[in-house]
Amino acid sequence: MLQKLFKFKGGVKPAYNKHQSVGTPIATAPLPSRLVIPLHQSIGGTPQPVVAVGDKVLKGQLIGAADGWISAAVHASTSGTVTDIGPYLVPHPSGLSIDCVVIEPDGEERWIERQPLDYRAMAPEAVRTYLQQSGVVGLGGAVFPSHAKLTPSRDVPMEELVINGAECEPWITCDDLIMRERAAEIVSGIGLFRDLLQPKRVLIGIEDNKPEAVAAMKAAVQTAGEPFEVLAVPTLYPAGGAKQLIRVLTGKEIPAAKRSTDLGVQCFNVATAWTAWRAVAHGEPVINRIVTLTGNAGKPRNWEVLIGTPMDQLLPLAEPAPDTDGVIMGGPMMGFLIPAPDVPVIKATNCLIAHSPTLFPPKPPEMPCIRCGECARACPQELQPFELYWWSRARNFGKTQEYSLFDCIECGCCSYVCPAHIPLVQYFRFSKSEIWAREKDKKMAEGAKDRFEFKQYREEREKAEKAEKLAKAAAAQAAKKAAEAAAAAGSEASPAPPADDPEAAKKAAIAAAMARAKAQRAAVQPRNTDSVSPDQAEEIAAIDARRQQAGLEPPAPSPEPAPAAAPDGKEA
Repeated sequence: MLQKLFKFKGGVKPAYNKHQSVGTPIATAPLPSRLVIPLHQSIGGTPQPVVAVGDKVLKGQLIGAADGWISAAVHASTSGTVTDIGPYLVPHPSGLSIDCVVIEPDGEERWIERQPLDYRAMAPEAVRTYLQQSGVVGLGGAVFPSHAKLTPSRDVPMEELVINGAECEPWITCDDLIMRERAAEIVSGIGLFRDLLQPKRVLIGIEDNKPEAVAAMKAAVQTAGEPFEVLAVPTLYPAGGAKQLIRVLTGKEIPAAKRSTDLGVQCFNVATAWTAWRAVAHGEPVINRIVTLTGNAGKPRNWEVLIGTPMDQLLPLAEPAPDTDGVIMGGPMMGFLIPAPDVPVIKATNCLIAHSPTLFPPKPPEMPCIRCGECARACPQELQPFELYWWSRARNFGKTQEYSLFDCIECGCCSYVCPAHIPLVQYFRFSKSEIWAREKDKKMAEGAKDRFEFKQYREEREKAEKAEKLAKAAAAQAAKKAAEAAAAAGSEASPAPPADDPEAAKKAAIAAAMARAKAQRAAVQPRNTDSVSPDQAEEIAAIDARRQQAGLEPPAPSPEPAPAAAPDGKEA
């Protein structure tokens, strides 16, 4: 039974210019004089270097360890010596530098010890970890770590596994050639993905302008005895987008707020399947890729290139014309001019186009938008680019989000059909970057507020703890003095109050002070009453008795009576 194909809204049909680079087979690029291997080549965390300057490395040796689950390892593309680790310019629209490992090749091409992996005898989680350590990422352009996409959803069963061989971007032919020449290994890699995801169906979509690739893949599937379906889809840009190809092959629309796995579908590029199989069957990490060299060149061709090769050492293989004034990485719809001629080839480098004013004439000056709606009719995401343009130009970024700015895949269809020659995609990229920057600033401000509030809380807590410690120390000291005074007075003192009861400590201190006063008064010598008359002595005794009753002081000792007279009239 024939598979029913569906359509997606919008799309354009630019001049594809693919015939220039498909006439000759894939060739191996020569070894460059140096390799500049960026540590961050995929979506996710930046791998951490595990080598140092001066180290000798082997081909395929780990030089950057994956940082977290959404990250992929980086390996040495050849044997040689590490000469530097630091920031270098890389191919990116921002023109920024990132940390790279620079290797001076020794020309020996000495490999690490390689062993095939029997993935069927391993747990699926161990196979995914192995692919992460091998640096397998999506080679269709997004460079998302493949092992993460090979983790099936626990809630939604996997219905379809879609293999993307559409390659809809003009000028690029690397996927076309790899399907023609290495179809058997691609089918084996698809089988690996199938065993990890357990889908009910496997659909391989290839645009119908690649009949040789379609025939080669069908023959490889038949030879392998796999129940995969190889389908030729209508040639329409951007049919190679993941959401668009899933729509064409399955009829499923992926909502903006969801991923394809939420609908039971997962999508991989054919080159990704090939590199995954090389890693499993031959123990080879991702150290090279197929790159199309084309454009304003005398010998367009596809080359197997080591990751980290400087582009100024690679492009001469295509013999660019003298009027070449730049290099586009990627296709003319979604690609960009590289910031410098010597930036390195990375895992996302699928095509290098020699740029010239004749081949790519400068666009006419931008004119005011006439709201003709051509951009909306061409948008494959069913957006309203003219509305996004107005709000982006007005810097009303809240409104751009209301019009689903982040659903834009930046395919360039709107810019391609705009009669006013407005670079719409550039406006949308500007708005996205501004929103991301503001979100980053907001998070930083919230983080600073949280740190300030926590600092205040910590200071108040430390003050309270300090006051509590001082109160406990004062109470303990008072209790100690009270116990010493009671022991010195010989009186029965009550047990020392608890150290954590300030009121009891205060009462104990008062009682100790009264005890000391009484002890001092008791130690005072009796009054000298020798010259006191009997009447005065009785009055003193009465005063002392009243004072004793009032609790002011103990009574003084009574005066001794006068000695009796001796018989002879003398004092004794």
